[in-house]
Amino acid sequence: MARASSRRTPLWQAIASALRDDISEGRYAPGDKLPTEAQLSERFGVNRHTVRHALARLGEDGLVHTRRGAGAFVSARPTDYPIGRRVRFHENLHAAGRRPEKRILSIETRAATPGEAHALAIEEGAGVVAYHGLSLADGQAIAIFESVFPEARLPGIAAALSEETGVSAALARCGVPDFIRASTRMTAVAADATRALHLRLREGDPLLRTTGVNVDGAGVPVEYGRTWFAGDRVTLTLGEDSAG
Repeated sequence: MARASSRRTPLWQAIASALRDDISEGRYAPGDKLPTEAQLSERFGVNRHTVRHALARLGEDGLVHTRRGAGAFVSARPTDYPIGRRVRFHENLHAAGRRPEKRILSIETRAATPGEAHALAIEEGAGVVAYHGLSLADGQAIAIFESVFPEARLPGIAAALSEETGVSAALARCGVPDFIRASTRMTAVAADATRALHLRLREGDPLLRTTGVNVDGAGVPVEYGRTWFAGDRVTLTLGEDSAG
């Protein structure tokens, strides 16, 4: 008879998750002092060392900070990020009261892969511009992304991406004043070594990967993108206008 698995979630991870939920739900706001180690020990029925381990992890995630002799305080709560037909990075973060920023990692022109060609409705091997970067909220990296644009359909897109503050402005400069999300897929994945490094996470930490296609007013694809959100720093929400 097979033995049942004995693997369980470590107590400190469960405590960190519970406190993360408290912060995300607004029970503790930025600047609030968390209960003392003694109070948390009593709440969760564990010793202080276990509580300290959980708080240390939240500190590494940028959610709390400690002051010697004063306790632990909330630094930030996970960013609410709506996913719908009109996804706009800067607008989403401004609406959440956060300061948006994007950092370019690379912009390259290359041949489209079969998957990219299918998503963008272009021929396999046609030229595309691939834009890799980091999305930040209040200076903290919350996501790493790759956006792919059809080069022939959007002349000058590479220069526009390098010179404008965001994708919306770059597309507008290339003759696409507005666009909507035609499709979005979300998948939970583990961080590989490279993404963990960029997001300052541990390899294997949870990420939320979204894959989407944006189209212009005529329904023609103008962007195929994949974004890997740090699971502890972002709360993705599906609005009424979400596309499937």
